[in-house]
Amino acid sequence: MPRFLPVRTDGDPVLRQKAKKVSRVDDSLRRLIEDMFYTMYNNETRGIGLAAPQVGVGLRVIVVDMQDDEHEPIALVNPEIVKASKEMVIAPEGCLSVPGLRGDVERHEWVKVKARDEHGHEKRLHADGWFARCIQHEIDHLDGILYTDKATNIRYADEEDICTENAEREARGEKVPVSI
Repeated sequence: MPRFLPVRTDGDPVLRQKAKKVSRVDDSLRRLIEDMFYTMYNNETRGIGLAAPQVGVGLRVIVVDMQDDEHEPIALVNPEIVKASKEMVIAPEGCLSVPGLRGDVERHEWVKVKARDEHGHEKRLHADGWFARCIQHEIDHLDGILYTDKATNIRYADEEDICTENAEREARGEKVPVSI
């Protein structure tokens, strides 16, 4: 049975430490990944990504579930961006570890990532759009970086602002973001 892990918030020192590389993928790591997914799905905000430091574990592990028809839930162990677009995109982000705030962050439009999966198998993937943004956001957590370190126009995220931003995105045919 998976466990709900408390999400650490800004001010907790673990969020500012560089996470250690995972040396061995085993059952205890798979349990951590299962607990991370469970925590992300059962958080009061709709998260689409979570990094191990956000639950107090200083290991280079992230989980992502875009919660759409295009992407399967994915766990990445020791993820590393090996190539990134020159094109940059600015968009609003939120974070489970920085509740109640949003900010505009410039990120690469697409990234290529090398990692291991929850079974230790090498995985390479190409991510673009919100999927790329989410992966970059979670990898930043592994390096002790919060989105607020890179953001401009940091503001309180009230329901009206979020609804307006989402309606504008839907009108342009874009996917509606949730907290990363």
